[in-house]
Amino acid sequence: MNFEISEEEKRRARVPHNLFVLNILLFNLLLTPAAIVLDVGMYGFLIPLLCSLAVIAYIYRRSRKQDDWFVEMHWRLSFRRCQFLMIGYVVTALLVAVAWLISLSANDAKMAEIMFTAISRVAVVPTLLAVMATVVLEAGGYHLINSGKVPDWLAVKFTPPEKYEAIRIDPETAG
Repeated sequence: MNFEISEEEKRRARVPHNLFVLNILLFNLLLTPAAIVLDVGMYGFLIPLLCSLAVIAYIYRRSRKQDDWFVEMHWRLSFRRCQFLMIGYVVTALLVAVAWLISLSANDAKMAEIMFTAISRVAVVPTLLAVMATVVLEAGGYHLINSGKVPDWLAVKFTPPEKYEAIRIDPETAG
């Protein structure tokens, strides 16, 4: 749905998307590889994960706050992308758990370490795919803001107030 949105509303609607992209860049694309390079072990992965989950929790909390409808819809949209990222986290965690269980079955301690390292490096792939997909989706979020749009599924689920119905742009009559 298209709406006539002020620049101030657009600026405030960009905040959740900026926060999510910062989360992706800082904690997933910078801190996680740093944990691998510094060889701090599997516990080193908990720091970026917990930081990322803290940002996601803030986005979730903020998405439930009653604010300007257009801005609130973009907080909710940003949290929807966070959910995709969390699915990647869960799949990665399950694969790391499987790697740990498989490494426990090895008779040699060195072989167990090699197996765990190899499988855990592959286990990171679902999170990397979720990161890439959500960054692309967030680019779409910026486009929606600049166009004064809210995805139809959000507009149907959370009916716009009268203020927005009065400024709605009909795509058929808009040139």
